[in-house]
Amino acid sequence: MNILTIDLGTTTGWCLKAGGAMMSGSLDLRGERHEGAGMRFVRFKAWLLEVHKATPISGVFYEDVQAHKGHYAGQVYAGLRAMLMVFCEQNGIPYAGVGVGKIKKFVTGKGNAGKGAMISAVRKHGFSPIDDNEADAIGLMLYQLDQPETAALI
Repeated sequence: MNILTIDLGTTTGWCLKAGGAMMSGSLDLRGERHEGAGMRFVRFKAWLLEVHKATPISGVFYEDVQAHKGHYAGQVYAGLRAMLMVFCEQNGIPYAGVGVGKIKKFVTGKGNAGKGAMISAVRKHGFSPIDDNEADAIGLMLYQLDQPETAALI
């Protein structure tokens, strides 16, 4: 089973467990100066298709964010989440959101841990995230791999 975990946002963190290997990174979805605002969604969809073509995804888990600091950030998140859900539905891939507090508590021991604490915690697990978005996606993967329902699928 190939599992993808995602921290959705203008900079989207991701972690993919395919077989015995795990890889992760951050995807920059900022638009160019003269692009339409919808291009970030076009790029995200193309990235999902590319990943799925290279390594067929069996399940997707994403950070289920309930509050955003800004109105625009909330709109971007909702749009990316909708694109992710449509992609999963069209490809028959099960997906689920996981609360941010659950992930942070599992990884750091504190449900409201800051960005630095998440980065430090995943580094202790042997990862080298380039930013907090990648660290969040790795943290979500660590959390999900510890869940009995996920472990039973692997």
